[in-house]
Amino acid sequence: MEDVRCPIVELRQYTLHDGKRDVLIDLFEREFIEPQEAAGMVVIGQFRDLEDPDRFVWLRGFQDMPRRAEALGTFYGGPVWKANRAQANATMVDSDNVLLLRPVDPRSGFPVTVAARFPFGRTAVPPSLVVATLYRRDNPFDEAFAEFFDRSIRPVMTESGATPLACLQTEHAENTFPALPVRTGENVFVWFSQFDDQADFAGHLQHLARSRVWRDHLQPQLSAMLADEPQRLRLAPTARSLLR
Repeated sequence: MEDVRCPIVELRQYTLHDGKRDVLIDLFEREFIEPQEAAGMVVIGQFRDLEDPDRFVWLRGFQDMPRRAEALGTFYGGPVWKANRAQANATMVDSDNVLLLRPVDPRSGFPVTVAARFPFGRTAVPPSLVVATLYRRDNPFDEAFAEFFDRSIRPVMTESGATPLACLQTEHAENTFPALPVRTGENVFVWFSQFDDQADFAGHLQHLARSRVWRDHLQPQLSAMLADEPQRLRLAPTARSLLR
């Protein structure tokens, strides 16, 4: 098996029309995964947002910004998207909630095992949970914050049951494919963690609530570095998601 680390990642959150999420997921997993990867990108994962029944969240990765432009141009200018775009767009209220991200350091990106994807037709949904925690501040996140997170926050999260997956931050490079908008003017640090199931995640939160180190020391230090409260996305992997 081959591991692919993606230096450029899109975190895409789609707001859908009522009751259309499973319609889009079925279409996406049947038609859109393999053609995107053939065009030169990696479909890292796709998820149901457990906080919102009308939100579909997915991640895709690229080797760099020029190759991102080339891959997106190939896919969105190709026959598969042209044949299916009307059906896909009919499910969507908004598809512009997109963060362009990069790993905080060379070790913090997603390791994606490309041989692990299930074929289309699989209906069993993994019980696992992926949690994306988004931090924001007025200024770009710097090495001091990354070191604080890695030295102080990550060990407490791991000890309380979270399996860290990746740490990403805003990629401020110019959008190389302007036909697809991305959010600009923001400074975001996103860390992804994995849990066996929702009960495992609930146990993690309970452990943190009981931790005096977290409650009295680390959480106040973290809050003082951020512009607002962290945003947490509880994401349930779909049947064909690589990240699960």
